[in-house]
Amino acid sequence: MATTFKTLTANDIVNTRTLLHEAIPLTGTIVSGTYSDNNIKTYTHGMFESTFDYPFLSSSANHIFDITHGYSNNSILSGTDSEGLRPGHAKKINVYNQMASVLVGHSEAGAILEFDQDGNITSGGTKSKEVFFINFARLLNKDEIKKGGFTLTLATGSIAGPLKGFPLSVSDHGAATSYFVNSPAGEYGILYTSSAAPDSASGVGLLYYQAGIAVVSASVFNGTMPAAEATASVLGPGYPSASYGELAASASIDVLASSIRDRIVNISFNNTVELNSTIYFCRANNNEFNYSANPTYLNSSKLRVKNTTSDNPVSYITTVGLYSSDNELLAVAKLSEPLKKDPNTELTLRVRLDY
Repeated sequence: MATTFKTLTANDIVNTRTLLHEAIPLTGTIVSGTYSDNNIKTYTHGMFESTFDYPFLSSSANHIFDITHGYSNNSILSGTDSEGLRPGHAKKINVYNQMASVLVGHSEAGAILEFDQDGNITSGGTKSKEVFFINFARLLNKDEIKKGGFTLTLATGSIAGPLKGFPLSVSDHGAATSYFVNSPAGEYGILYTSSAAPDSASGVGLLYYQAGIAVVSASVFNGTMPAAEATASVLGPGYPSASYGELAASASIDVLASSIRDRIVNISFNNTVELNSTIYFCRANNNEFNYSANPTYLNSSKLRVKNTTSDNPVSYITTVGLYSSDNELLAVAKLSEPLKKDPNTELTLRVRLDY
């Protein structure tokens, strides 16, 4: 008499995939050391520095990103030298090779490939041999960075002048429909200095969407300011007369990371969360689920909800349980309020499982 279980068919089950996006704005006041640099963490290994949204010793601090710098074995900066003259020289090469190995991959001969300005790894082209890496925390980019919405604004002027002088906007313009898939780390797009008519000449970096890593060429500090400014420091306040090349050769990774971080005016992008769902349509036809198996439903073999024998049976649906073929309860859905069910009504309850 009382229908308790009903088998779901293939027509009752639908699988869906939804992409959710969240806007992530990062202003220069956070990344340049809002809390007297207490939100900037350095390490004894000197390979990178980390930025937090709050003093990093606080339990409420969230990791935002890491910054590091490296150059290729083929860079003009990687000539024969000693660690005494070039602090962190070997570390900078190791950082570049490690990131390139993960993001670009290897040739058939096993050699580590270099970052390519136009993104086409196999066709040669201009290589980015001196780069900064901004590795965003998974908390921010989630499953991936949304294509076509990333913008990085850098100050390229002299430290001697206004700190945020000569801002340069870098974005992955057009990446929503034009991106590359030949990276071991997933999909990536080109970062351009112009959105009007981007081409390989205006490419100054790469953005790896699933990895959440921006690779910015040091060339952004070349030719973007008046000659008088170009002769002064473009990066570190501790090097008032150093060009980028001089600073990269004579400063540690920590100094270079702090310098590029101080030049960040703004970063904005949308992250992406892939939500996979299975929707179960639980249908109660007119002749189903009109009775309850609850012992209190009966009183001396009579239905409590019926005043006379001619009245229709009535039940109130409050819970839906999903069972396996072995009759094992796997999931329970609770209704916000009981739904009245009798032979004159049919109900379809939509149960969604997200994972």
